[in-house]
Amino acid sequence: MVAEVLFVPGTTIVGVFGLIVSLVGIVYAFLSFDTGTAWLISGVAVLLNLTAIVYSFRSGVWNKFSLKETNEGGAFDGRIIGLQVGMPGKATSDIKPIGKAMIGEKIYEVKSESGFIPVGTEIIIIKILNNKIIVK
Repeated sequence: MVAEVLFVPGTTIVGVFGLIVSLVGIVYAFLSFDTGTAWLISGVAVLLNLTAIVYSFRSGVWNKFSLKETNEGGAFDGRIIGLQVGMPGKATSDIKPIGKAMIGEKIYEVKSESGFIPVGTEIIIIKILNNKIIVK
């Protein structure tokens, strides 16, 4: 559970900042008040900080911040497997410059290199870049 807390983004920075503010407040108390009052302020600050830490671990507040799912997938998801430069197809929608085309037995989203291509026009794959099918 402690490792889970350490990896919540931003909590380390906020926690360190809070500790610094508490320490500055204690130093200010010793510089500005008599010794008895400064020790009282220090005790209250330590007690409040410890109470906040204990409460945060026992109440499960960290569960609201922890990641419960993983992101699977990415830029390459396999949708262009089997396609090659030079393969013919047919525009199933106007490609201006992006549209749909039937290549083989499947419909793909394609991009025209040369601008507008009307529906029904025979097309050919000229490039495949980063999951994008470029046709003319």
